[in-house]
Amino acid sequence: MATAPPGTYCDGGGLYLIVSEFGSRSWVYRFSFGDRRPEMGLGTVEEGVGLAEARAARDEARAIRRSGRNPIEAREAARRASATKKTFGEVADELLESKASSWKHPKHVHQWKVSLKESAASLRSRPVDEIDTEAVVDVLKPIWLEKPAPASRLRQRIEAVLDAAKAKGLRSGENPARWRGHLSHLLPERPRLVKGHHTALPYAELPSLFLRLQEVETTSAHALRFCILTATRSAEVYGAAWGEIDINERIWTIPSARMKTAREHRVPLSDAALAVINAVKPIRVGDYVFPGQRRAKPLSHVAMAKVLERLGVAATVHGFRSAFRDWAGNETHFPREIAEAALAHSVGDETERAYRRSDALEKRRALMEAWANYCGSGN
Repeated sequence: MATAPPGTYCDGGGLYLIVSEFGSRSWVYRFSFGDRRPEMGLGTVEEGVGLAEARAARDEARAIRRSGRNPIEAREAARRASATKKTFGEVADELLESKASSWKHPKHVHQWKVSLKESAASLRSRPVDEIDTEAVVDVLKPIWLEKPAPASRLRQRIEAVLDAAKAKGLRSGENPARWRGHLSHLLPERPRLVKGHHTALPYAELPSLFLRLQEVETTSAHALRFCILTATRSAEVYGAAWGEIDINERIWTIPSARMKTAREHRVPLSDAALAVINAVKPIRVGDYVFPGQRRAKPLSHVAMAKVLERLGVAATVHGFRSAFRDWAGNETHFPREIAEAALAHSVGDETERAYRRSDALEKRRALMEAWANYCGSGN
């Protein structure tokens, strides 16, 4: 084959080796289709296509021909389909874009991006219809025992991407990332995940911390003080917009779309909380009360936690809500319902809540003023 002179050499079954006068050697498959005698190129010897590979390609083409199709047209159709195939990464990005508007905090988008762009990096360039169980296990197994919680979230997100691909007609069959009855039999057993409470600072230690916090003049520290004084969730503070703040009425109205409970929540602002608002007014650069470094963006979702870390405080931001609740229950005579309402918690059964139309704003105002006085009692 390597030394054959120019000419056409038949191997049988329609397979030919054509040696040009310049020495190049090409494999072709000649067949009949209708009243034509097409010639299908199968590669060249210079490209590394040997006799065995050429015969395999011929046999595949003959099988297509026997089915009544033109193997040249079938190959072109397959190439076009391959060119239009979407990768796992493309479907993942589309899913993120479609879901982002329904998430209440930018951190959710960030967490999904990290999972699907970094943790699942080996899947991103692969056609989404070629993702199989082996590929999913290869991604999950290295972290399955070492990082159980992130691994579980990653599996769920991969499953969501593949479900979205199936809904769009980009793949078929069972989802290889599903847990029950599938990966549950393939991945090693691990200790059951235990969901703990957010680490809370004992409320007795809060006044001294608040005194230290008042010495830090950063946007992140202002946000943390505001979060503590209002007993709200960190996501609600990060997303706080100037349009939600009524300084004259001393009310911060958090819209239902940003509340975990999906119900509007009015927060009475104490003197200390208003002082924080007045402190950040001069740095107003957009809609957000606590802007981040990038224009028109809020603070990073870890900004307040970083403040605590720098102060050497081993507690979570969310834990201050627990500190507030413990203080209200142990140190004050405010009714339980008022303290729970301050935290935007539902109290009583559905019928009881239906009759309780008022959000007890003024009663909560007195509670939040007392809380602010306590936080500042270390001065």
